[in-house]
Amino acid sequence: MLFSDNVQIRLNKGIPTIVFKDRMGRSLDLTTAVRKIIDRFYNYFLDFELLFLRLVGIIPIYTIRWFFYRLAGVKIGKKSHLHIGTQFFNPAGVEIGEGTIVGQNAFLDGRERLKIGNYTDIASEVMIYNSEHDINTEDFQPINAPVEIGDYVFIGPKSIILPGVKVGFGAIIAAGAVVTKDVPDFAIVGGVPAKVIGERQLKDLHYKLGRARLFQ
Repeated sequence: MLFSDNVQIRLNKGIPTIVFKDRMGRSLDLTTAVRKIIDRFYNYFLDFELLFLRLVGIIPIYTIRWFFYRLAGVKIGKKSHLHIGTQFFNPAGVEIGEGTIVGQNAFLDGRERLKIGNYTDIASEVMIYNSEHDINTEDFQPINAPVEIGDYVFIGPKSIILPGVKVGFGAIIAAGAVVTKDVPDFAIVGGVPAKVIGERQLKDLHYKLGRARLFQ
């Protein structure tokens, strides 16, 4: 008897037996099935949390957004500001240093650790991922890898940072770049995929970013 796509009840010598299957139709042992069930309910909870944070994200008062982001587990340093529309995957995996500004409608993935340094400027609509699919596996399994953004980094609008990347101290990422590998300290990168196109001349960085816009 088919109970659902993933759970079947079969008769084995007249005794009902529950058979669990994954999304690829492969049989699962009981331990694996229980773990997947627990993961499924955890992800239901996370879905509701992300929906709530998305609604919170459009509130034009940062102190309210800050309170709920912190409540959800985002670590935010002193005098940092996340502009309106910031979105997350697993907010508890996101850590932001002091004096950093995250632009409007940025996406911060926390399925692995995402660490953003101090006095870093992230422009609008930047997307930082630390999970992607393995296109060479038959079941399209995810690959997770942490991302680290150093201090005094500037990331231009609509740039994309992919899993496993480390962006060095004082690096510059040009608008629209797709960063697939580590960026050295003070390097300027741009393009798809991003390549080194220059070097930041000033090395003694100690500035602080200006105030964020009100109601943003």
